[in-house]
Amino acid sequence: MTFQNTRDYARQLDAQDALAKYRDEFLFPKVNGKQVIYFTGNSLGLQPKRTKAFVDEVMDDWANLAVEGHFYAEKPWWDYHERFAAPLGKIVGAKPSEVTVMNTLTVNLHLLMVSFYKPGGKRYKILCEAKAFPSDQYMLQSQVRFHGYDPKDAIVELERREGEHNIRLEDILAKIDEVGDELALVLIGGVNYYTGQVFDIKTITAAGHKAGALVGWDLAHAAGNIKLELHDWNVDFAAWCSYKYMNSGPGNASGCFIHEKHHADKTLNRFAGWWGHNKARRFKMEPDFDPVEGADGWQVSNLPILSLAPYLASVEMFAEVGMDALIEKRDRITSYLEFILHEIGNEVSSSFEIITPSDPFQRASQLSVFLHGEGRPLFDYLMKNGVITDWREPNVIRLAPVPLYCSFEDMYDFGQILKQGIVSQ
Repeated sequence: MTFQNTRDYARQLDAQDALAKYRDEFLFPKVNGKQVIYFTGNSLGLQPKRTKAFVDEVMDDWANLAVEGHFYAEKPWWDYHERFAAPLGKIVGAKPSEVTVMNTLTVNLHLLMVSFYKPGGKRYKILCEAKAFPSDQYMLQSQVRFHGYDPKDAIVELERREGEHNIRLEDILAKIDEVGDELALVLIGGVNYYTGQVFDIKTITAAGHKAGALVGWDLAHAAGNIKLELHDWNVDFAAWCSYKYMNSGPGNASGCFIHEKHHADKTLNRFAGWWGHNKARRFKMEPDFDPVEGADGWQVSNLPILSLAPYLASVEMFAEVGMDALIEKRDRITSYLEFILHEIGNEVSSSFEIITPSDPFQRASQLSVFLHGEGRPLFDYLMKNGVITDWREPNVIRLAPVPLYCSFEDMYDFGQILKQGIVSQ
């Protein structure tokens, strides 16, 4: 497609956008009295307007029913989480029984590793990407120490080649083959938070299994952002946060996937709690744990309904839109943003290096831009002029044109503000 860097053209794209109406479903901050251009949905999504009604419903039920809300609320609390199974399954490509909601992301990864990191003998190593999100690094280090291993030995990091920003698939597959029968677990982020690189989950999962390892994924930047087929790809387990692309609110509940092939395996270790106990007998207060068969059997505690309410509001919106429509707009608006960056770079003779892969199959709703010759003052200028973006050392801004609420005209306006910020420095 041949793009144009004009306001009229951007508005033409918006007029053709089937998802344009959803922009009005969100609340935008304002800077200098004007609605912002919001590029940080990869950190915290905007609040959907419908969220308040979902939260108010729970508050009203609490006020009017108190403890009886567990069974007699319009959406009873004791099975509130079950409303997520079907729509979340469609978002991540899973059977309803394979997904659940609980806790927060890193807590869930720890709980899942109780079941799926089973080191023994010579098979004890974990493969992850170098420069993974720090929480994953801390989690992996503490897990291997808990099992009595040295992280420097037990954790194998996938490195980028000298002078390259992204990890090549062939290097991942070669490393899996190299570690071989010492490999216990592959655990990688589905989308690298820093570069925005999307990994080939299907191919990597198959390679990990061929080596005899289990394979899990941190989908913090992937869920609600990329096409996922976790069941068909035979992924063992995955977890994701809900507050980035799924707009559930700061620090909100996490989602989990456990492939059905593991559901009936009573030999798997797990940290149990009563909410994962046989639902039909949960209130019998029995002494021995009998897990629900399915992902719900990994739940531990009574669920935080006030946290789940905003998540349910967003998940219902995703069910209306569908991932295919989201991905179609995502690819188009990300390509338009890439075009705008190149156009502005040419106009002001600045070298913007986009370190996110240019291949649409290896990127999603994020462009990470290395600002050669520019520094933190440019980021500060953008923020003061209503462009909410993200700064990462040493000199990178991350731009996430989320398809549910970003417009093509936003991309044009960003380019004009960026140009003014450069020439005014």
